[in-house]
Amino acid sequence: MPLTKRRLVFISLLLLAFLFRLAFGLCSQFVDADTKQIYLLGLKFYTTGAWPYFGPDVIWGEIQIPGALQALLVGGPFFILPIPEAPYLLLNLLSFAALCLLAWYCCKRLPDLPRWFVWSWLLTAPWVLDLSTTIYNPSYVLFGAILFFVGALEIYPFTSKQIISTGTANFMMGFGLCWVMQLHLSWPVLVPYAVVALYFQTRQGIGAFVRGLGWFALGALVTGSLLLPTYFKYGFGKGAGGTTSAVTLNIENITALWGILTRLLSFASFEVPRLLGPHTAERIAFLKAEPWLIPFAAFLFVVGTAQVIALIVSWFLRDPRHGDWKAIKYLLLCNVLIVYASFLFSIKPPQSNHLYVTLPIPMIYSLYCWSKLLQSRRWQMFGKIFIVCGIIFHVGLAASNVRKVSIYLERDKIVEAIKAKDYRLLGERREGARY
Repeated sequence: MPLTKRRLVFISLLLLAFLFRLAFGLCSQFVDADTKQIYLLGLKFYTTGAWPYFGPDVIWGEIQIPGALQALLVGGPFFILPIPEAPYLLLNLLSFAALCLLAWYCCKRLPDLPRWFVWSWLLTAPWVLDLSTTIYNPSYVLFGAILFFVGALEIYPFTSKQIISTGTANFMMGFGLCWVMQLHLSWPVLVPYAVVALYFQTRQGIGAFVRGLGWFALGALVTGSLLLPTYFKYGFGKGAGGTTSAVTLNIENITALWGILTRLLSFASFEVPRLLGPHTAERIAFLKAEPWLIPFAAFLFVVGTAQVIALIVSWFLRDPRHGDWKAIKYLLLCNVLIVYASFLFSIKPPQSNHLYVTLPIPMIYSLYCWSKLLQSRRWQMFGKIFIVCGIIFHVGLAASNVRKVSIYLERDKIVEAIKAKDYRLLGERREGARY
């Protein structure tokens, strides 16, 4: 196939992937209180014009994340396209762009891995599809997280492939850190990675450190500037929104290590149960209502379970084909330990959405694991069947959700709220909310 035609096909497939992800997001959860409250943050900004000094609620009436970014991301699109779907369009553009960056980067790191698998899996894997396409504050985290970790890997001497410049890598880290800081309380997990990156640059001399710190600060300023109005108005005490109280010794989380490991590895596998519902009874009810999905769900459940097991076993194996394999697998181990240590000082037990900020690490690790298998044509054929079954399953899931929990159950209210410039026509912000 000529190069020009190949590029045209590739661009066409990317467009289809974007539309698929957008459609899935529009069919996803909206009636849930957390999702609607994030949507209301943006709708309030658009309809009132009041500056959003605070973002997502962590504990109702007690802890609210400072900074304007979340409300601007949700409410800003209304000024360009005043329709209920506008925030979904921006969110999906952001997550799609970040995932394309990650796919491109992984292909550069692993040139022996089939590109069709890297791109199709990263764009349709359950966790990146389900949580980065719908209006929920962790959904926006992925954009900053990918920028941060791609930058970090290009700075660490044991993982760098010199794919991007050091200045760009530092800028991405600073940008990503202050991006996540305004969306989710998982951002402290990123701090050790940033400190280590700056440390390695000190070993190259004071000049390299100053340049690295300068680029990092510039990236942080771009997104972090949205925090400044909050602190100028409320000071550092009240401006923190009570987030300092989220840090407390929590001995109950000392037994959470295994759960953290399996949750992190699930990001790089097909975790079926979570997609079907939060509890067994709801999952059974879903399959009874959609019996044609049972064969796909069963197949993907078995494969997803096998993926987690294989990812654990692979850690103990050698890979002479990739000189950086040892660095990647120990990076995964460090990530597990950093997350585990952070939850010893968290008021909440670890849940998957709390760990989502580190998704790029297990995902990159998994691609190293699959690279050897996918040299075989039989495994490549299996991979294609797996990807297709995953897409069909998600189509069935979206078709079910659009009738039960999607934005289209309350779209008329949002249309009226936009026209009347009154967000209360959709709902009220939580009692005690700072914004």
